[in-house]
Amino acid sequence: MKRIISILTLALVCAVSYAQTARQVLDKAAETVSNKQGVTAKFSISGANIGNTSGTISVKGNKFHASTPLATIWFDGKTQWTYMKNNDEVNVSNPTEAQLQAINPYNFINLYRNGFSYTMTTKGANYEVHLTATNKKRSVQEMYITVNKSTYVPTNVKMRQSSGWTTIKISNFKATKLSDSMFRFNSKDYPHAEVIDLR
Repeated sequence: MKRIISILTLALVCAVSYAQTARQVLDKAAETVSNKQGVTAKFSISGANIGNTSGTISVKGNKFHASTPLATIWFDGKTQWTYMKNNDEVNVSNPTEAQLQAINPYNFINLYRNGFSYTMTTKGANYEVHLTATNKKRSVQEMYITVNKSTYVPTNVKMRQSSGWTTIKISNFKATKLSDSMFRFNSKDYPHAEVIDLR
């Protein structure tokens, strides 16, 4: 009996240690992405109900600016402005957790600390961290985050929502100095755009 208890205790300690390692990888990845001056990258997104698109993204803290062939998006940490190029229209909103994750591949840095359990595997030069929501009402129920072992740069984010799986691939990651003004829509730059407030 003592031997069984010892084995179970050892297994539990290993499991806890393993989970902490997954958390440490995410902490380091979040620290890399959360460069105080800012970061830029290229991305491509594919998934249920959104089709395929690609573009560039700039991130500073919880703010981001993304540009694709169809739209330009600004997010200042609370308000999001989406400029639709084909009809010269700007939609203003306060996006949900799931909406932010679908647009900003680095939004996981604001999600993973609370409400998820972790496991991790090693795949070649990368860590793959699997997150599962502990609250079934959460809009993002499951995520896989691939992180480079040497740089701790996230290169792939796959998430499951009610509509299905979305995959975001990230490349050309660079730390750079970004101005706060780039994360807010400036109406002077789009004088003829129709602004629609959806808040």
